[in-house]
Amino acid sequence: MTKKMRIIPFFVLIITSVFMLGSTAQAANVQMRDMTTAEIVRDMGLGINLGNTFEACGDWIHGSTVTDYETAWGSPVITEKMIKGYKKCGFDTLRVPVAWSNLMTGDSDINKGYMDRVEEVVNWALDADMYVILNIHWDGGWFSGFSGADKDKCMHKYERVWTQISERFKKYGDKLIFESLNEEGCWDNVWNRYGSSVSGKDKAYGILNEINQKFVDIVRGSGGNNKKRHLLIAGYGTDIALTCDKLFKMPEDPAKHCAVSVHYYTPSDFAILEEDASWGKNRRTWGTKADLKELEKNMDLVKTTFADKGIPVIIGEYGCPVKNKDQKSVRKYLTSVCKAAYDRGMCPVLWDTTDSHYSRSKQQFIDKQLLDGLMKVKD
Repeated sequence: MTKKMRIIPFFVLIITSVFMLGSTAQAANVQMRDMTTAEIVRDMGLGINLGNTFEACGDWIHGSTVTDYETAWGSPVITEKMIKGYKKCGFDTLRVPVAWSNLMTGDSDINKGYMDRVEEVVNWALDADMYVILNIHWDGGWFSGFSGADKDKCMHKYERVWTQISERFKKYGDKLIFESLNEEGCWDNVWNRYGSSVSGKDKAYGILNEINQKFVDIVRGSGGNNKKRHLLIAGYGTDIALTCDKLFKMPEDPAKHCAVSVHYYTPSDFAILEEDASWGKNRRTWGTKADLKELEKNMDLVKTTFADKGIPVIIGEYGCPVKNKDQKSVRKYLTSVCKAAYDRGMCPVLWDTTDSHYSRSKQQFIDKQLLDGLMKVKD
């Protein structure tokens, strides 16, 4: 006598498979692996920024909804398909800059809808098997208050913001990384970084070191997976030379799971300007021997100062405009910076805004030759 085969309806198999895939993704999103931060940074591969989206802010917006802010600087409403497109292009890390003050109420209470929306996009990236870097971005510029009479008020707001973020995401796994702040960790009214005097320099660096230590203390004290979460510490102005200064101190961290963040927009007349400005003339081309030598020198500096001493490095932003630039120079610059960082064990994260390099509407890279050049860096 033979057993009769049990026939399972096809739709049941499909539903079961989808459920199992969803469960697998959710399990991965809460996993904390036994990996050093250096190993995590290497696993992060190449990254890209979701720029000019959740960090959009300004009094002129007068928005009453999350969508008003999300789309204020030209971004469409982000979809899961857009996020999957980044992964399909070959990027393994998505940096999500956020202005948490938008729609904020009460005692620096983050708007629930805003937090929910950011979490939704974070989940899409994690489900796509990407790392996510979540930060406080410029956020209206309130960080300037740390250098004056409003310091205590600013520190209270900073603590409130990170306490709420930490609580919301404390069950998430190690593919979610918190970043202490963006480029705002510098106070030119305390110390003029563009001048020759050192007056006030100790105080200026001390402010940033205090903020970064507060960041680590808040996250570690929030419990859950945050006790061991890998954290990204913003350098002084995220400038390589200034961050490599002996006055910049990495915070004390009982978990020893911290990396340092610097940005790369050098030379600024090529990497920042689209047209002539009062402080410089727009440069259309890049790629001379002197240019390449400058790049290698800067990357060697951050490597010897941090990476060689056991402190991993993430280039949280690097990039250049495409407007009024020689296309070959743009390709050479971006691929050269990417390779110089990646070859030294760093994770380079391309700065990108709506339809600058990646088309959010078509979910594909605009310059496929550039994308091929970037992805070859990992070969």
